[in-house]
Amino acid sequence: MFDLSDYFSYNRRQREEGWPIEHEVYIDAEVETPPAVEEQIRRAVLAALEGEGIDTPCIVEVCVTDEEGIRQTNLEMRGVDRPTDVLSFPMFELSPGEKPQADWADPDTDKVLLGDMMLSLERARTQAAEYGHSPEREVCYLAVHSVLHLLGYDHLDEGPMKAQMRQREEAILGALGITRGEPDEN
Repeated sequence: MFDLSDYFSYNRRQREEGWPIEHEVYIDAEVETPPAVEEQIRRAVLAALEGEGIDTPCIVEVCVTDEEGIRQTNLEMRGVDRPTDVLSFPMFELSPGEKPQADWADPDTDKVLLGDMMLSLERARTQAAEYGHSPEREVCYLAVHSVLHLLGYDHLDEGPMKAQMRQREEAILGALGITRGEPDEN
């Protein structure tokens, strides 16, 4: 009988030998997105996966859009006719701290498609100004926030679930050197 764990044993060998995990972040920009912003998103997604100890190679797909694009998707997917900052579409129903398994990987890529996110660059810029911090921090925050949703975190309550998610967001952003400081000059 074919054993999936044997097929995916290369993942275990890579982890045991200390090889870096090779996650992939695909970015589809529906709006003009500077390369620096794409790199910020990529760094934030990878930092969130690393910060959560995800040791199975994963793929995260990111769509960068504007308020109208995210409003339309919000309406189609959630029945909410208003723009938002970020939407997350996980492929698996994980609980916080639960990790994707190697045998969930797509046989063509040998990686787990963790899910998709849609980020409104327009909304991120607006919120950065409203909150008095840099657009870089807001874009990175939204990317980290979305990855945590893909990994099963939520903030539906105003209590422990939200506090747990906020703590993880700040720890990951802190590891990137992005704090709640003064707005930068960008």
